[in-house]
Formats: sequence, C-alpha cells, structure tokens
Amino acid sequence: MYAESNARCRCIDVHTHVVPHDFPRYLGAKLDAPWPSMIDAHACHRHVMVSGKIYRTVSHHAWDPSRRIADMDTAHVERQVLSPMPELLSYWLDASDGATMTRYLNETVASMASNAPDRFVGLGAVPLQDVDRAIAELGHAMHVLKLAGVEIGGNVNGVPIGDPRFRPFFEAAEEWGAAIFVHPLRPAGLDRLVGPAALEQVLAFPGETGLAAASMITGGTLARHPRLRIAFSHGGGSLPILLSRLQYAWDAFEPLRQAIESAPREMARRMYYDHLLYDAAAIVSLIQTVGPTQVMAGSDYPFAIMDKEPGGRIAALDIGDEWKSLLFSGNARRWLGLDEEA
Repeated sequence: MYAESNARCRCIDVHTHVVPHDFPRYLGAKLDAPWPSMIDAHACHRHVMVSGKIYRTVSHHAWDPSRRIADMDTAHVERQVLSPMPELLSYWLDASDGATMTRYLNETVASMASNAPDRFVGLGAVPLQDVDRAIAELGHAMHVLKLAGVEIGGNVNGVPIGDPRFRPFFEAAEEWGAAIFVHPLRPAGLDRLVGPAALEQVLAFPGETGLAAASMITGGTLARHPRLRIAFSHGGGSLPILLSRLQYAWDAFEPLRQAIESAPREMARRMYYDHLLYDAAAIVSLIQTVGPTQVMAGSDYPFAIMDKEPGGRIAALDIGDEWKSLLFSGNARRWLGLDEEA
C-alpha cells in the first residue's frame, strides 16, 4: 500500500534478527543447560530447540543473507542492522557458557555483515549475567569483529538494566561508542495475560520495554553516561505513556527531584527508539514526545509480527520531508556511529 512513496526512499532498518543455521555442540559442565540447537522442520524452515522443546520455528530468511537482501530490495530497505534473536542472549546460562554462546553469535553476525557491508550492520551479544565478561566480549565484538555494538535484554534474570550493577558495562559502551539496542526478553506480567502464548510479544513486550527504559532514567545510568547511544525497540513500549506521569511526579515530589538528576522528559530525549508501533498516529505521538532526531525505522524482520514495509510507513506520515529523512536513515547513522566513520 506504500509502494509509490516508499520507492523514493530507502531506509536503514535497525530492528532485524538473526538465527544461525546451526549451533555448536554444548561442551560445558551443566548436564541440564538450556543450550539451543537446530533441527530440520518443513521446507526451508528449522526448529530452534531449547531444553528438548521447540522454542520457535524459523525460515531461511533468518540465516540466509541472499534471502534477506532480496526482501530488502522488495521493501526498499538500504541496510539492515542485524542482531540475534533475543532468546539467544542466554542470560540464564552459566557465565562461561554464556560467553561461549555470545562469541558464536557475534562471529555469525560479523560474518554476515562483513560479507555485505553495504547492506548489513552488525550488533552482537554479551553475557550480561557476568558484567566483567560482558565488557570483555563487548570489546572483542567492537575492536576485533568490528561490530557496531550489541543487543541486550531489558532485564537480566529479572534485574532491570538501570540497576547500578550494570554501570561498568554502560561506562565501557559509552567510552567505545557502542550502539546498544534494548529488546524485551522474558517480560514481567506474563501471569496476567489471558489468551494464546503469542500475547507475550503483543502485550507483555511493551510494558517490559517501558520499564527498562524508565530504569535508565530513574537508576541514574543515563545521567552518569550522557554520551551513551542506547536505543529501545517497539517504540520504547510503554515509556511515552509512563513519561508524562514520571515528569509530573518529578515536578511535584522533592524526593524524586533529588533522586533523578534531570527532568525525565529531557532524559528520554537522549535515548533512541525504533518506530515499530504499526500505527501512524502512534508514531507521530512518539516523535512529538521524544523528538524527531531520536526515532528510527525498525521492522522486527523476519518474524511474523514484522512491519513488512517500514520505510513505506514512514513515507506515509504527515511530518514533512526533513523529519522523514531523519527517520529513514539520519538518526540510525548517528546512533550507529556511521557518520563518524565517513
């Protein structure tokens, strides 16, 4: 439906996921470790197996660069930012096992990106259940594998990313200019959902993302690291709604002003967000809340809930060409540090 306007503008899609065709054998010491594996499914599909159960069935679009590029050309996407399927972040593994898994993921993503650098930018993963190991792997991902940064979950085994224990990691990310992409993972509130399991992605992900983003403000991490380039998936989830309440409370309550260094609305405008809200009015509202310089195209490719024409949806917005240009690619280039490389 967006074909005519979309054809004029090619975008950088910051929210796409990779699943490797295979995983290495588990060589750790935990007999019951939930180490992923792959088995064949129907044509061009494979099952991701975790603890003997099918976690998700994925197609060759998840690992085959040629299929991705064909889809990108159809959707007029100039470049994809590749990041692992979030469940593969594996925070629940032993730290040494997590380091092994994230190294494999990072090498997989780096290979895809380096073989088609004009079409792909890579984000890796880190074993954030062990902050020292996470910092070491971030360094390897950026300085050796030449990835642009890493994807992290909104919580690590139930601990929100704004918790002070993760500050050393964010300090390193700020120092090295890493692009950090936050995706919901094992969200809070699953016990309150009524209906099919797919509602986890539909209804629980936004709340989890909003709380993760808010924790970066209320925990002081963003104030301590003002040059941190951190982006939140799914339009920041519930944060835009939470933000007005948080700002009002910050204005009204002295204890909050003492605890939170700067106005929450100002802090929220330092972070980046994809536009994956599926609705023009919601996207425009997000832009009005966080500013036109902080919103980027994102599709959630190649999963069922993906926006099939992320650039076309931006092209159809009633926001003016200057803002559209920022959403298409300008903001993503700044977040990824691509302009710094030029």
